[in-house]
Amino acid sequence: MTHPADGPETTPADVVDDPAEDTATVVTEFVDDEARERALRAGLEDFELDDSDRLLLSDEWDDDGFAPAEHALPVLAVVGRPNVGKSTLVNRILGRREAVVEDTPGVTRDRVSYPAEWSGRHFTLVDTGGWEVDVAGIESKVAEQAEVAISLADAVVFVVDAQVGATASDERVVELLRRSGKPVVLCANKVDGPAGEADAAYLWALGLGEPRPVSALHGRGTGDLLDAVLDALPEHSAHGTLRPEGPRRVALVGRPNVGKSSLLNKIAGSERVVVDEVAGTTRDPVDELVEIKGIPYWFVDTAGIRRRVHQTSGADFYASLRTQAAIEKAEVSVVLVDASVPLTEQDTRVISQVVDSGRALVIAYNKWDLMDEDRRPYLEREIERDLVQVTWAPRVNVSARTGWHTDKLVRALETSLESWDTRIPTGRLNGFLGELVAAHPHPVRGGKQPRILFATQASTRPPRFVLFATGFIEAGYRRFIERRLRETFGFEGSPISISVRVREKRRRR
Repeated sequence: MTHPADGPETTPADVVDDPAEDTATVVTEFVDDEARERALRAGLEDFELDDSDRLLLSDEWDDDGFAPAEHALPVLAVVGRPNVGKSTLVNRILGRREAVVEDTPGVTRDRVSYPAEWSGRHFTLVDTGGWEVDVAGIESKVAEQAEVAISLADAVVFVVDAQVGATASDERVVELLRRSGKPVVLCANKVDGPAGEADAAYLWALGLGEPRPVSALHGRGTGDLLDAVLDALPEHSAHGTLRPEGPRRVALVGRPNVGKSSLLNKIAGSERVVVDEVAGTTRDPVDELVEIKGIPYWFVDTAGIRRRVHQTSGADFYASLRTQAAIEKAEVSVVLVDASVPLTEQDTRVISQVVDSGRALVIAYNKWDLMDEDRRPYLEREIERDLVQVTWAPRVNVSARTGWHTDKLVRALETSLESWDTRIPTGRLNGFLGELVAAHPHPVRGGKQPRILFATQASTRPPRFVLFATGFIEAGYRRFIERRLRETFGFEGSPISISVRVREKRRRR
Protein backbone atom coordinates (compact mmCIF):
# COMPACT_ATOMS: atom_id res chain seq x y z
CA MET A 1 0.00 0.00 0.00
CA THR A 2 1.19 3.51 -0.76
CA HIS A 3 1.11 6.10 2.01
CA PRO A 4 0.17 9.71 1.18
CA ALA A 5 3.56 10.84 2.39
CA ASP A 6 5.21 8.60 -0.13
CA GLY A 7 3.54 10.45 -3.04
CA PRO A 8 1.69 8.88 -5.98
CA GLU A 9 2.88 5.57 -7.29
CA THR A 10 4.94 5.97 -10.48
CA THR A 11 3.72 4.13 -13.56
CA PRO A 12 5.53 3.70 -16.90
CA ALA A 13 3.18 6.23 -18.48
CA ASP A 14 4.30 8.85 -15.95
CA VAL A 15 7.99 8.48 -16.85
CA VAL A 16 9.26 11.39 -18.95
CA ASP A 17 12.38 10.83 -21.05
CA ASP A 18 15.13 13.27 -20.23
CA PRO A 19 16.84 14.43 -23.48
CA ALA A 20 19.96 15.40 -21.54
CA GLU A 21 20.15 11.90 -20.08
CA ASP A 22 19.79 10.32 -23.57
CA THR A 23 22.53 12.57 -24.95
CA ALA A 24 24.83 11.68 -22.07
CA THR A 25 24.23 7.98 -22.73
CA VAL A 26 25.10 8.35 -26.42
CA VAL A 27 28.26 10.31 -25.59
CA THR A 28 29.29 7.70 -23.04
CA GLU A 29 28.80 4.88 -25.54
CA PHE A 30 30.81 6.83 -28.15
CA VAL A 31 33.67 7.39 -25.69
CA ASP A 32 33.62 3.71 -24.71
CA ASP A 33 33.75 2.66 -28.39
CA GLU A 34 36.63 5.04 -29.08
CA ALA A 35 38.56 3.80 -26.06
CA ARG A 36 37.96 0.18 -27.04
CA GLU A 37 39.16 0.89 -30.60
CA ARG A 38 42.38 2.54 -29.35
CA ALA A 39 43.08 -0.34 -27.00
CA LEU A 40 42.50 -2.98 -29.69
CA ARG A 41 44.66 -1.09 -32.21
CA ALA A 42 47.47 -0.91 -29.67
CA GLY A 43 47.19 -4.64 -29.01
CA LEU A 44 47.27 -5.34 -32.74
CA GLU A 45 50.80 -3.89 -32.95
CA ASP A 46 52.04 -7.02 -31.18
CA PHE A 47 51.20 -9.04 -34.31
CA GLU A 48 52.89 -9.29 -37.71
CA LEU A 49 51.29 -6.70 -40.03
CA ASP A 50 52.21 -5.98 -43.65
CA ASP A 51 51.85 -2.72 -45.60
CA SER A 52 48.39 -3.59 -46.89
CA ASP A 53 47.23 -4.20 -43.30
CA ARG A 54 48.50 -0.81 -42.18
CA LEU A 55 46.88 0.91 -45.17
CA LEU A 56 43.58 -0.77 -44.35
CA LEU A 57 43.83 0.25 -40.70
CA SER A 58 44.62 3.87 -41.58
CA ASP A 59 40.99 4.41 -42.65
CA GLU A 60 42.25 6.37 -45.65
CA TRP A 61 39.88 5.02 -48.26
CA ASP A 62 37.18 6.53 -50.43
CA ASP A 63 34.03 5.03 -51.85
CA ASP A 64 33.96 4.68 -55.61
CA GLY A 65 32.35 7.81 -57.00
CA PHE A 66 29.99 7.90 -59.93
CA ALA A 67 29.95 10.23 -62.89
CA PRO A 68 29.13 13.84 -62.01
CA ALA A 69 26.53 15.89 -63.79
CA GLU A 70 27.26 16.73 -67.41
CA HIS A 71 26.15 19.40 -69.84
CA ALA A 72 23.45 18.50 -72.34
CA LEU A 73 25.38 16.97 -75.24
CA PRO A 74 24.42 17.14 -78.93
CA VAL A 75 22.58 14.01 -80.09
CA LEU A 76 23.60 12.09 -83.22
CA ALA A 77 21.25 9.33 -84.46
CA VAL A 78 22.46 6.52 -86.76
CA VAL A 79 19.61 5.29 -88.97
CA GLY A 80 19.11 3.09 -92.02
CA ARG A 81 17.40 -0.08 -93.16
CA PRO A 82 18.30 -3.45 -91.55
CA ASN A 83 21.73 -5.03 -91.95
CA VAL A 84 23.55 -2.05 -93.47
CA GLY A 85 26.09 -1.94 -90.62
CA LYS A 86 24.67 0.68 -88.23
CA SER A 87 25.75 -1.08 -85.02
CA THR A 88 29.15 -1.91 -86.52
CA LEU A 89 29.60 1.80 -87.28
CA VAL A 90 28.52 2.70 -83.74
CA ASN A 91 31.13 0.34 -82.28
CA ARG A 92 33.76 1.81 -84.62
CA ILE A 93 32.95 5.37 -83.48
CA LEU A 94 32.99 4.34 -79.82
CA GLY A 95 36.25 2.45 -80.23
CA ARG A 96 34.89 -0.58 -78.37
CA ARG A 97 32.29 -3.34 -78.77
CA GLU A 98 29.19 -1.95 -77.10
CA ALA A 99 26.35 -2.63 -79.53
CA VAL A 100 25.44 -6.25 -80.24
CA VAL A 101 26.42 -7.14 -83.83
CA GLU A 102 25.52 -10.23 -85.87
CA ASP A 103 25.45 -10.94 -89.61
CA THR A 104 21.66 -11.20 -89.67
CA PRO A 105 19.07 -8.44 -90.09
CA GLY A 106 17.12 -7.08 -87.12
CA VAL A 107 19.59 -7.61 -84.28
CA THR A 108 19.17 -4.09 -82.87
CA ARG A 109 15.60 -3.31 -81.85
CA ASP A 110 15.64 -0.42 -79.40
CA ARG A 111 17.22 3.01 -79.66
CA VAL A 112 20.32 2.82 -77.49
CA SER A 113 22.37 5.84 -76.40
CA TYR A 114 26.13 5.92 -75.82
CA PRO A 115 28.48 8.78 -74.81
CA ALA A 116 30.99 9.38 -77.66
CA GLU A 117 33.90 11.70 -78.43
CA TRP A 118 35.80 12.84 -81.53
CA SER A 119 38.51 15.49 -81.78
CA GLY A 120 37.81 16.71 -78.26
CA ARG A 121 34.06 17.18 -78.81
CA HIS A 122 31.63 15.05 -76.86
CA PHE A 123 28.22 14.01 -78.09
CA THR A 124 25.53 11.36 -77.53
CA LEU A 125 25.46 8.59 -80.14
CA VAL A 126 22.12 6.80 -80.67
CA ASP A 127 22.01 3.38 -82.34
CA THR A 128 18.66 2.39 -83.84
CA GLY A 129 16.95 -0.65 -85.30
CA GLY A 130 16.49 -1.11 -89.02
CA TRP A 131 13.78 1.10 -90.60
CA GLU A 132 11.52 -0.60 -93.14
CA VAL A 133 8.22 0.22 -94.80
CA ASP A 134 5.03 -1.83 -94.76
CA VAL A 135 6.09 -4.08 -91.90
CA ALA A 136 4.01 -5.46 -89.05
CA GLY A 137 4.56 -6.94 -85.61
CA ILE A 138 7.85 -6.36 -83.86
CA GLU A 139 9.45 -4.88 -87.01
CA SER A 140 6.91 -2.05 -87.02
CA LYS A 141 7.70 -1.27 -83.38
CA VAL A 142 11.41 -1.18 -84.23
CA ALA A 143 10.72 1.26 -87.08
CA GLU A 144 8.70 3.48 -84.72
CA GLN A 145 11.66 3.66 -82.31
CA ALA A 146 13.93 4.69 -85.20
CA GLU A 147 11.51 7.49 -86.11
CA VAL A 148 11.49 8.67 -82.48
CA ALA A 149 15.31 8.69 -82.53
CA ILE A 150 15.28 10.97 -85.58
CA SER A 151 12.83 13.38 -83.95
CA LEU A 152 14.99 13.59 -80.79
CA ALA A 153 18.34 14.03 -82.60
CA ASP A 154 20.26 17.18 -83.49
CA ALA A 155 21.82 15.51 -86.57
CA VAL A 156 21.50 12.16 -88.35
CA VAL A 157 23.94 9.75 -90.00
CA PHE A 158 22.07 7.87 -92.72
CA VAL A 159 23.81 4.56 -93.44
CA VAL A 160 23.39 2.95 -96.88
CA ASP A 161 24.96 -0.28 -98.17
CA ALA A 162 27.12 0.96 -101.07
CA GLN A 163 27.44 -2.57 -102.49
CA VAL A 164 23.66 -2.90 -102.85
CA GLY A 165 22.95 0.72 -103.71
CA ALA A 166 19.89 2.79 -102.87
CA THR A 167 16.74 0.70 -102.46
CA ALA A 168 13.07 1.68 -102.28
CA SER A 169 13.29 1.53 -98.47
CA ASP A 170 16.29 3.88 -98.52
CA GLU A 171 14.33 6.37 -100.63
CA ARG A 172 11.44 6.26 -98.13
CA VAL A 173 13.92 6.97 -95.31
CA VAL A 174 15.22 9.95 -97.30
CA GLU A 175 11.65 11.34 -97.43
CA LEU A 176 11.37 10.89 -93.65
CA LEU A 177 14.68 12.68 -93.09
CA ARG A 178 13.70 15.60 -95.32
CA ARG A 179 10.44 16.07 -93.40
CA SER A 180 12.36 16.10 -90.12
CA GLY A 181 14.51 19.04 -91.26
CA LYS A 182 17.56 17.64 -89.42
CA PRO A 183 21.12 17.92 -90.80
CA VAL A 184 22.00 14.60 -92.48
CA VAL A 185 25.41 13.05 -93.16
CA LEU A 186 25.20 10.29 -95.80
CA CYS A 187 27.38 7.26 -95.00
CA ALA A 188 28.13 4.84 -97.83
CA ASN A 189 29.12 1.76 -95.84
CA LYS A 190 30.93 -1.43 -96.91
CA VAL A 191 33.42 0.42 -99.15
CA ASP A 192 36.45 -1.73 -98.39
CA GLY A 193 38.79 -0.27 -101.03
CA PRO A 194 39.19 2.23 -103.88
CA ALA A 195 37.16 -0.01 -106.21
CA GLY A 196 34.09 0.42 -104.05
CA GLU A 197 34.19 4.22 -104.14
CA ALA A 198 32.58 4.19 -107.58
CA ASP A 199 29.57 2.41 -106.04
CA ALA A 200 29.41 5.10 -103.37
CA ALA A 201 29.30 7.82 -106.03
CA TYR A 202 25.93 6.52 -107.24
CA LEU A 203 24.42 7.60 -103.92
CA TRP A 204 24.62 11.26 -104.96
CA ALA A 205 21.24 10.52 -106.57
CA LEU A 206 19.60 10.44 -103.11
CA GLY A 207 19.97 14.22 -102.92
CA LEU A 208 21.55 14.27 -99.44
CA GLY A 209 24.89 15.70 -100.48
CA GLU A 210 28.26 14.02 -100.68
CA PRO A 211 28.29 10.29 -99.78
CA ARG A 212 31.07 9.51 -97.31
CA PRO A 213 32.67 6.17 -98.32
CA VAL A 214 33.29 4.14 -95.16
CA SER A 215 34.14 0.62 -94.09
CA ALA A 216 32.71 0.38 -90.58
CA LEU A 217 34.14 -3.12 -90.23
CA HIS A 218 37.73 -2.09 -90.98
CA GLY A 219 37.61 1.59 -89.99
CA ARG A 220 38.35 2.97 -93.45
CA GLY A 221 37.05 6.52 -93.90
CA THR A 222 35.45 6.83 -90.46
CA GLY A 223 37.65 9.80 -89.55
CA ASP A 224 36.42 11.84 -92.54
CA LEU A 225 32.86 10.83 -91.71
CA LEU A 226 33.21 12.06 -88.11
CA ASP A 227 34.73 15.34 -89.26
CA ALA A 228 31.60 15.88 -91.37
CA VAL A 229 29.46 14.90 -88.36
CA LEU A 230 31.08 17.56 -86.18
CA ASP A 231 30.31 20.17 -88.84
CA ALA A 232 26.64 19.08 -88.82
CA LEU A 233 26.24 18.92 -85.02
CA PRO A 234 25.31 22.19 -83.31
CA GLU A 235 27.35 23.56 -80.41
CA HIS A 236 24.29 23.60 -78.15
CA SER A 237 21.84 20.74 -78.21
CA ALA A 238 18.15 21.36 -78.78
CA HIS A 239 17.22 17.80 -77.75
CA GLY A 240 19.92 16.54 -75.37
CA THR A 241 19.03 15.87 -71.74
CA LEU A 242 20.99 17.54 -68.95
CA ARG A 243 22.20 14.83 -66.65
CA PRO A 244 21.48 15.76 -63.01
CA GLU A 245 24.01 15.35 -60.23
CA GLY A 246 24.69 11.75 -59.31
CA PRO A 247 21.57 9.81 -60.42
CA ARG A 248 21.57 6.25 -59.09
CA ARG A 249 21.79 3.46 -61.68
CA VAL A 250 19.12 0.75 -61.54
CA ALA A 251 19.43 -2.39 -63.69
CA LEU A 252 16.26 -4.33 -64.52
CA VAL A 253 17.30 -7.96 -64.86
CA GLY A 254 15.65 -11.36 -65.05
CA ARG A 255 15.07 -14.24 -67.39
CA PRO A 256 13.45 -13.55 -70.78
CA ASN A 257 9.80 -12.46 -71.00
CA VAL A 258 9.23 -11.57 -67.32
CA GLY A 259 8.24 -7.97 -68.10
CA LYS A 260 11.43 -5.89 -67.73
CA SER A 261 10.75 -3.70 -70.78
CA SER A 262 7.07 -3.29 -69.83
CA LEU A 263 8.09 -2.13 -66.35
CA LEU A 264 10.55 0.43 -67.76
CA ASN A 265 7.89 1.79 -70.13
CA LYS A 266 5.40 2.10 -67.27
CA ILE A 267 7.87 3.87 -64.97
CA ALA A 268 9.09 6.16 -67.79
CA GLY A 269 5.52 6.97 -68.82
CA SER A 270 6.23 6.35 -72.52
CA GLU A 271 6.92 3.54 -74.98
CA ARG A 272 10.67 3.86 -74.49
CA VAL A 273 11.60 0.29 -75.46
CA VAL A 274 10.12 -2.32 -77.76
CA VAL A 275 7.75 -4.75 -76.03
CA ASP A 276 6.59 -7.93 -77.71
CA GLU A 277 5.31 -11.35 -76.67
CA VAL A 278 8.35 -12.92 -78.31
CA ALA A 279 10.90 -13.81 -75.60
CA GLY A 280 14.28 -12.11 -75.97
CA THR A 281 13.02 -8.90 -77.59
CA THR A 282 15.65 -6.72 -75.86
CA ARG A 283 19.23 -7.21 -77.01
CA ASP A 284 21.21 -4.10 -76.03
CA PRO A 285 20.96 -2.53 -72.55
CA VAL A 286 18.79 0.59 -72.82
CA ASP A 287 19.37 3.55 -70.46
CA GLU A 288 16.54 5.89 -69.57
CA LEU A 289 16.65 8.81 -67.15
CA VAL A 290 13.45 8.74 -65.09
CA GLU A 291 12.44 11.18 -62.37
CA ILE A 292 10.34 9.64 -59.61
CA LYS A 293 9.02 11.90 -56.83
CA GLY A 294 11.61 14.49 -57.78
CA ILE A 295 14.53 12.03 -57.59
CA PRO A 296 16.32 11.08 -60.85
CA TYR A 297 17.29 7.46 -61.58
CA TRP A 298 19.04 5.85 -64.52
CA PHE A 299 16.96 2.77 -65.31
CA VAL A 300 18.70 0.20 -67.52
CA ASP A 301 16.58 -2.35 -69.36
CA THR A 302 18.64 -5.47 -70.10
CA ALA A 303 18.38 -8.60 -72.20
CA GLY A 304 16.91 -11.64 -70.48
CA ILE A 305 19.53 -13.86 -68.84
CA ARG A 306 19.17 -17.32 -70.35
CA ARG A 307 19.98 -20.67 -68.80
CA ARG A 308 23.75 -20.59 -69.26
CA VAL A 309 25.85 -18.12 -71.23
CA HIS A 310 27.97 -20.84 -72.86
CA GLN A 311 24.81 -22.54 -74.15
CA THR A 312 23.77 -19.44 -76.12
CA SER A 313 25.16 -18.30 -79.44
CA GLY A 314 25.15 -15.34 -81.79
CA ALA A 315 23.29 -12.21 -80.71
CA ASP A 316 21.90 -13.90 -77.57
CA PHE A 317 25.42 -14.74 -76.38
CA TYR A 318 26.63 -11.15 -76.77
CA ALA A 319 23.42 -9.81 -75.25
CA SER A 320 24.11 -11.92 -72.12
CA LEU A 321 27.59 -10.42 -71.88
CA ARG A 322 26.15 -6.89 -72.16
CA THR A 323 23.66 -7.71 -69.40
CA GLN A 324 26.46 -8.80 -67.05
CA ALA A 325 28.32 -5.56 -67.82
CA ALA A 326 25.13 -3.55 -67.14
CA ILE A 327 24.75 -5.21 -63.73
CA GLU A 328 28.34 -4.35 -62.81
CA LYS A 329 27.86 -0.71 -63.88
CA ALA A 330 24.64 -0.38 -61.88
CA GLU A 331 24.35 0.34 -58.17
CA VAL A 332 21.18 -1.66 -57.52
CA SER A 333 19.56 -4.43 -59.55
CA VAL A 334 15.85 -5.18 -59.63
CA VAL A 335 15.40 -8.89 -60.35
CA LEU A 336 12.00 -9.45 -61.93
CA VAL A 337 10.33 -12.80 -61.29
CA ASP A 338 7.14 -14.06 -62.91
CA ALA A 339 4.66 -14.62 -60.06
CA SER A 340 2.38 -16.75 -62.26
CA VAL A 341 4.90 -19.62 -62.41
CA PRO A 342 7.06 -21.26 -59.71
CA LEU A 343 10.54 -19.87 -59.12
CA THR A 344 12.92 -21.56 -61.57
CA GLU A 345 16.59 -22.45 -61.37
CA GLN A 346 17.13 -19.71 -63.94
CA ASP A 347 15.61 -17.10 -61.56
CA THR A 348 17.86 -18.31 -58.75
CA ARG A 349 20.90 -18.02 -61.03
CA VAL A 350 20.00 -14.43 -61.91
CA ILE A 351 19.73 -13.53 -58.21
CA SER A 352 23.10 -15.17 -57.52
CA GLN A 353 24.63 -13.23 -60.42
CA VAL A 354 23.55 -9.93 -58.84
CA VAL A 355 24.76 -10.93 -55.36
CA ASP A 356 28.13 -12.12 -56.71
CA SER A 357 28.57 -8.77 -58.48
CA GLY A 358 28.20 -7.00 -55.13
CA ARG A 359 25.22 -4.88 -56.17
CA ALA A 360 22.27 -3.91 -53.99
CA LEU A 361 19.25 -6.12 -54.63
CA VAL A 362 15.47 -5.76 -54.89
CA ILE A 363 13.28 -8.69 -55.91
CA ALA A 364 10.08 -7.76 -57.77
CA TYR A 365 7.35 -10.34 -58.35
CA ASN A 366 5.67 -9.22 -61.57
CA LYS A 367 2.17 -10.13 -62.83
CA TRP A 368 0.93 -10.28 -59.23
CA ASP A 369 -2.40 -8.82 -60.31
CA LEU A 370 -3.05 -11.96 -62.38
CA MET A 371 -2.80 -14.22 -59.32
CA ASP A 372 -5.93 -15.83 -57.92
CA GLU A 373 -6.82 -14.66 -54.39
CA ASP A 374 -6.86 -18.25 -53.10
CA ARG A 375 -3.42 -18.90 -54.58
CA ARG A 376 -1.62 -15.93 -52.97
CA PRO A 377 -1.22 -17.31 -49.39
CA TYR A 378 0.37 -20.51 -50.76
CA LEU A 379 2.61 -18.48 -53.05
CA GLU A 380 3.84 -16.40 -50.09
CA ARG A 381 5.00 -19.57 -48.32
CA GLU A 382 6.67 -20.83 -51.49
CA ILE A 383 8.51 -17.53 -51.85
CA GLU A 384 9.78 -17.66 -48.26
CA ARG A 385 11.10 -21.16 -48.95
CA ASP A 386 12.67 -20.35 -52.33
CA LEU A 387 14.35 -17.12 -51.21
CA VAL A 388 15.75 -18.41 -47.92
CA GLN A 389 19.31 -17.49 -49.01
CA VAL A 390 18.38 -13.85 -49.66
CA THR A 391 15.87 -13.12 -46.91
CA TRP A 392 17.67 -9.79 -46.48
CA ALA A 393 16.52 -8.54 -49.91
CA PRO A 394 13.34 -6.40 -49.96
CA ARG A 395 10.54 -7.92 -52.04
CA VAL A 396 7.83 -6.02 -53.89
CA ASN A 397 4.76 -7.38 -55.68
CA VAL A 398 4.12 -5.32 -58.82
CA SER A 399 2.27 -5.26 -62.12
CA ALA A 400 4.32 -3.89 -65.03
CA ARG A 401 1.20 -3.86 -67.19
CA THR A 402 -0.91 -1.62 -64.93
CA GLY A 403 1.77 0.09 -62.82
CA TRP A 404 0.32 -1.38 -59.61
CA HIS A 405 2.68 -0.96 -56.59
CA THR A 406 5.49 0.67 -58.59
CA ASP A 407 5.59 3.33 -55.84
CA LYS A 408 6.59 0.61 -53.37
CA LEU A 409 9.38 -0.36 -55.75
CA VAL A 410 10.90 3.12 -55.33
CA ARG A 411 10.88 2.81 -51.53
CA ALA A 412 12.60 -0.57 -51.79
CA LEU A 413 15.27 0.94 -54.06
CA GLU A 414 15.94 3.72 -51.54
CA THR A 415 16.25 1.20 -48.69
CA SER A 416 18.68 -1.03 -50.58
CA LEU A 417 20.85 1.86 -51.75
CA GLU A 418 21.02 3.32 -48.24
CA SER A 419 22.20 -0.05 -46.91
CA TRP A 420 24.70 -0.35 -49.77
CA ASP A 421 26.23 2.99 -48.71
CA THR A 422 26.24 2.29 -44.94
CA ARG A 423 29.46 2.40 -42.96
CA ILE A 424 29.76 1.36 -39.31
CA PRO A 425 32.26 3.32 -37.15
CA THR A 426 35.23 1.14 -36.25
CA GLY A 427 34.77 1.59 -32.51
CA ARG A 428 31.12 0.61 -32.64
CA LEU A 429 31.89 -2.38 -34.88
CA ASN A 430 34.49 -3.73 -32.44
CA GLY A 431 32.19 -3.13 -29.50
CA PHE A 432 29.50 -5.16 -31.26
CA LEU A 433 31.93 -7.99 -32.07
CA GLY A 434 33.34 -7.99 -28.54
CA GLU A 435 29.91 -8.60 -27.05
CA LEU A 436 29.04 -11.15 -29.72
CA VAL A 437 32.20 -13.21 -29.27
CA ALA A 438 31.90 -13.08 -25.48
CA ALA A 439 28.38 -14.49 -25.66
CA HIS A 440 29.02 -16.92 -28.55
CA PRO A 441 32.75 -17.74 -28.89
CA HIS A 442 34.16 -19.50 -31.93
CA PRO A 443 34.17 -23.32 -31.57
CA VAL A 444 37.42 -24.99 -30.55
CA ARG A 445 39.03 -26.88 -33.43
CA GLY A 446 42.11 -29.05 -33.02
CA GLY A 447 42.59 -27.88 -29.48
CA LYS A 448 42.78 -24.22 -30.59
CA GLN A 449 40.25 -21.44 -30.51
CA PRO A 450 40.83 -18.58 -32.96
CA ARG A 451 40.46 -15.14 -31.43
CA ILE A 452 39.25 -12.04 -33.30
CA LEU A 453 41.79 -9.30 -32.62
CA PHE A 454 40.30 -6.37 -34.51
CA ALA A 455 37.67 -5.61 -37.14
CA THR A 456 37.29 -2.78 -39.61
CA GLN A 457 34.99 -1.94 -42.50
CA ALA A 458 37.24 -1.77 -45.54
CA SER A 459 34.71 -0.24 -47.93
CA THR A 460 31.09 0.32 -48.82
CA ARG A 461 29.25 -0.37 -52.08
CA PRO A 462 28.94 -3.17 -50.97
CA PRO A 463 29.90 -3.16 -47.27
CA ARG A 464 33.09 -5.20 -46.84
CA PHE A 465 34.42 -6.14 -43.42
CA VAL A 466 37.89 -7.43 -42.58
CA LEU A 467 38.58 -9.42 -39.40
CA PHE A 468 42.10 -9.76 -38.00
CA ALA A 469 42.28 -13.06 -36.13
CA THR A 470 44.78 -15.46 -34.59
CA GLY A 471 43.41 -18.38 -36.63
CA PHE A 472 41.04 -19.36 -39.42
CA ILE A 473 37.41 -18.33 -38.88
CA GLU A 474 35.05 -21.00 -40.17
CA ALA A 475 32.52 -20.17 -42.88
CA GLY A 476 29.64 -21.08 -40.56
CA TYR A 477 30.85 -18.63 -37.92
CA ARG A 478 31.30 -15.90 -40.57
CA ARG A 479 27.68 -16.46 -41.64
CA PHE A 480 26.68 -16.19 -37.98
CA ILE A 481 28.50 -12.83 -37.74
CA GLU A 482 26.79 -11.63 -40.94
CA ARG A 483 23.39 -12.62 -39.61
CA ARG A 484 23.98 -10.71 -36.36
CA LEU A 485 25.34 -7.71 -38.28
CA ARG A 486 22.09 -7.56 -40.22
CA GLU A 487 19.99 -7.92 -37.06
CA THR A 488 21.89 -5.08 -35.38
CA PHE A 489 22.67 -2.62 -38.17
CA GLY A 490 20.11 -3.46 -40.88
CA PHE A 491 21.82 -3.76 -44.29
CA GLU A 492 18.46 -4.62 -45.86
CA GLY A 493 18.93 -5.10 -49.59
CA SER A 494 22.73 -5.11 -49.63
CA PRO A 495 25.12 -8.08 -49.77
CA ILE A 496 27.84 -8.18 -47.11
CA SER A 497 31.38 -9.46 -47.54
CA ILE A 498 33.41 -10.70 -44.57
CA SER A 499 37.05 -11.69 -45.03
CA VAL A 500 39.62 -12.84 -42.49
CA ARG A 501 43.32 -12.04 -42.18
CA VAL A 502 45.16 -14.49 -39.96
CA ARG A 503 48.11 -12.82 -38.22
CA GLU A 504 50.72 -14.36 -35.92
CA LYS A 505 52.27 -12.72 -32.88
CA ARG A 506 55.63 -11.02 -33.28
CA ARG A 507 58.57 -13.08 -32.16
CA ARG A 508 60.59 -11.57 -29.38
CA ARG A 509 64.18 -10.85 -30.39
